[in-house]
Amino acid sequence: MIELSLFFSSFLAATILPFSSEAALYAALEMGLSKQSGVLIASLGNVSAIIVNYYLGYFLYEKMKLKLQNSKAYRLTKRYGVWSLFFSFLPIIGDPITIIAGIFRINFLLFIFIAGMLRVVRYIIIAYGLSF
Repeated sequence: MIELSLFFSSFLAATILPFSSEAALYAALEMGLSKQSGVLIASLGNVSAIIVNYYLGYFLYEKMKLKLQNSKAYRLTKRYGVWSLFFSFLPIIGDPITIIAGIFRINFLLFIFIAGMLRVVRYIIIAYGLSF
């Protein structure tokens, strides 16, 4: 049950809903979940959600294409887009970046590599950086 709760908390935390996957991971570890399992489950939940975010943005693009093509945000993201992924693990701004990545059609494999790995590294730092 701890595992399922951690997965869903991590999934929801990667949406625009106000959840803290870090707190959920900490609580799961305090309840006896191993660090390896905690990192794996939290990572699976969070990365699954950023994939959903990416595809929400990807399909949103078709509906917003004409508006976006004339905007400054579109031009800037088109020019610097992939670099924005290095901020995608941050609280508050990170989750919208994963949606915008889909809107601007950033290469999916590059998206998963950068955004996914940063989230996994964040959980590793939390799990192994804390003393239990």
